[in-house]
Amino acid sequence: MSEPVVDVVIPVHSDTRPIARATASVLSTATLSTRVSVVCHNIATERIATALGDWNHDPRVRLLDLRDGIRSPAGPINAGLEAATAEFTSILGSDDEYEPRAIDSWVAVARRDRADVVIPPLRTAPGAVTRSPPTRPFRTRNLDGVRDRLAYRTVQLGLVSRRFGGIRMTEGLRTGEDVIQGASLWYSDARISLVRNSPGYLIHEDDPANRTSSSPKPAAESLLFLDAVLAPQFVRGLTASQRQSFAIKILRTHIMDVLGASLRGGPTQADLAALSDGVRRVVELAPSALGVLSRREAAIVRELLGAAEPTRLAAEHAILTDYRRAANVLPASARQLFHREAPLRFLAGIALMR
Repeated sequence: MSEPVVDVVIPVHSDTRPIARATASVLSTATLSTRVSVVCHNIATERIATALGDWNHDPRVRLLDLRDGIRSPAGPINAGLEAATAEFTSILGSDDEYEPRAIDSWVAVARRDRADVVIPPLRTAPGAVTRSPPTRPFRTRNLDGVRDRLAYRTVQLGLVSRRFGGIRMTEGLRTGEDVIQGASLWYSDARISLVRNSPGYLIHEDDPANRTSSSPKPAAESLLFLDAVLAPQFVRGLTASQRQSFAIKILRTHIMDVLGASLRGGPTQADLAALSDGVRRVVELAPSALGVLSRREAAIVRELLGAAEPTRLAAEHAILTDYRRAANVLPASARQLFHREAPLRFLAGIALMR
């Protein structure tokens, strides 16, 4: 085949995954030169070749072998990105698929806007659109990581120019390996576009129990991604506003999600200690973040920094998203009422996403 315009990386670790469906979704309607790199992770390539069926014989498909013995999606994704030579790369989960003509549509946007990064719509199989990132209303090009709250799209699954080809996932992690990838793009000098009404990335949950990232884990493991995103070599490249924006996002989503998982399983002292340490490190990154959070979010953060009483945490966390309650829509600091990350503007941004 000719040199591809897009290299799509699909990591796979089991021949029971619908890898033929994922591959077909990329190539069956793409008119641009596109290559699919299926990275066979700790599994014989022959088994994945069989699972691919007729697509195994398509010259646009190549199988890459990776045997690292590590149960992490980072390794195969990084291996696929390392092998890429196209103008753009993209990442596709083996359970997921692209909607018809997605590649052509995204590249057309990149050409029109001279964009380095194209963020696609994320849709679930029934058709619902994921309302992230909550960008400025009607804004679709020349997006800014802070003003457009891009960090709420944790990982970039659309197009990425190979100008940013050195960005990688955090090796060895079963979850959170992708946080550094998205943040490195959102807070860079990349020209970023968002496509709203176009073919998108379709998320399936055919076998959620078999997803590495969805299996139960201790809080300490779920928070290992902080080592990468709080590392001095990354943090020192961020402005003060980027640090604040990123800290708010981590506290509001990652910390609250890990806490919720811990509360559902019965929090151990080790879990609470890991959460407390994680919160402390994030708040140190941007102490002003605490005043922008909702009153309830800030109360939970302070509880984690203190005695961390599980019953009180569970009671507060259970009503965290009940937006009929003032504590969930007012910021911890009244001076931050109209901050772009404060609850009122943040929730309005989500509501305006289409």
